[in-house]
Amino acid sequence: MAKKKKLPLAYQPIGFALGWLSGALAGMAFRTAWKAIRHEDDTPDALDEDRDWGEVLLAAAVQGAIFAVVRSALDRAGATVIAHRTGVWPSSDKEDRV
Repeated sequence: MAKKKKLPLAYQPIGFALGWLSGALAGMAFRTAWKAIRHEDDTPDALDEDRDWGEVLLAAAVQGAIFAVVRSALDRAGATVIAHRTGVWPSSDKEDRV
C-alpha cells in the first residue's frame, strides 16, 4: 500500500482562517435561529440570572449544533479546494498534528 502524501503545514493557515470564519458565521446563524425560535433579540447566556435552566440549555444545544454544522461544512469545503488544487487530501491523522 502506498503511503499517503500529506499537507499539514500548507493547510494550517487555511484551517485557522476557516476556523475563525466558521465561528463568526455560526454566531450570526445562532442569533438568527434564536430570533426565529423565541422571537427575541437577546440570546441566553449561562450566567443570565433571569433565564431558567431549560432556556439556557436549549440555547446551548442549538448553538452547539449550529457551530458543529458550520465548522464541518467549512472544513470540508477547504479540504476539497486544497485537494482539487494540489491533488492531495489534507490529512486529519492525529500523528500529523503538532
